[in-house]
Amino acid sequence: MIPMVDLGRQYRLLKEEIDNAILDVLNSSQFILGPNCRELEKEIAAYLGVSHAIGVANGTDALLLALEACGIGPGDEVITTPFTFIATAEVIALAGAAPVFADILPDTFNIDPREVEKKITRKTRAVIPVHLFGMPADMDPIMDLCRRKGVRVIEDCAQSFGAEYRGRKTGSFGDCGCFSFFPSKNLACCGDGGMVVTEDPGIAERIRLLRNHGSRAKYMHGIIGHNSRLDEIQAAVLRVKLKRIDAFNEGRRKAAGLYRRYITGKDVRLPGEREESRHVYHQFTVRSALRDRIAARLNKNGVSTAIYYPVPLHRQEVFSGMKQSAEDLPCADACAREVLSLPMFPELSEEEIRLISSIVNSAF
Repeated sequence: MIPMVDLGRQYRLLKEEIDNAILDVLNSSQFILGPNCRELEKEIAAYLGVSHAIGVANGTDALLLALEACGIGPGDEVITTPFTFIATAEVIALAGAAPVFADILPDTFNIDPREVEKKITRKTRAVIPVHLFGMPADMDPIMDLCRRKGVRVIEDCAQSFGAEYRGRKTGSFGDCGCFSFFPSKNLACCGDGGMVVTEDPGIAERIRLLRNHGSRAKYMHGIIGHNSRLDEIQAAVLRVKLKRIDAFNEGRRKAAGLYRRYITGKDVRLPGEREESRHVYHQFTVRSALRDRIAARLNKNGVSTAIYYPVPLHRQEVFSGMKQSAEDLPCADACAREVLSLPMFPELSEEEIRLISSIVNSAF
């Protein structure tokens, strides 16, 4: 059986170092907002080239706190993609604002800047581009548009840690960059974890307050906040893995290159790459009108597959009351009918990729 992601392989590679890091935390008895969290924040800020990084409980909270720190709430509209995990739009609704969906590009699966411009109104307060599957969104036109319109940009980097656009890391362009460290991510902990990064000291200070019950000092609360703190054990694990993130991402890129070499079926559309971007392949997602046939054949032969995402957000029941017509998002609908994600993790072997590819090719 070849899984979508084999977390055990990476743990066995780092077992001694991870185990020791966890034991050090247990022996220290400092579990919340301790030295590992503080050092990880510094290390990630330096890696991404930003001034501030604030650890939070998970990637969903990272997005929600970023929206709140930017002052977005009831009566506001936030434009995002319909082709992403629900958390991206869910947090907009949780903040009291209205999600507005703009269609995507067929090759990268990312939001189309031209469609974003069509959806901007006087109520638009922010845009959330998602760097989906590890491929950076087209940030230059998005940033140019939003700066002209006075609109905030909050990057959803849950799947793109270490990806680059024109030599800069994702998360370093917008007012905030939001990361998830869920166990399957490129940089992953052993549970839930997240982080918000920003260049704005005011936003950074507000997120520090929001993550800790609105408190600047113990039992002193200036605003209504949340309980959303990255714990020390997860921070310690992340510090071990952060030192190797470039090697892990290079392993994913190598695996993607092998898929490109071995998948030859003419009815399979491989994921797009662009010269200005460095894709880090959180997922290797192909498109085919014969998606279901390919998936069935792979599963029959012991190869796991996944569909990210089978139902785009504008067609989810929870957003059925939106005024926006679903018919103006044809690319997202087409992708949802055709996408298939193949196994992808840094330790995937060439032999495994050759086998997976031969099964894909045999479907034709």
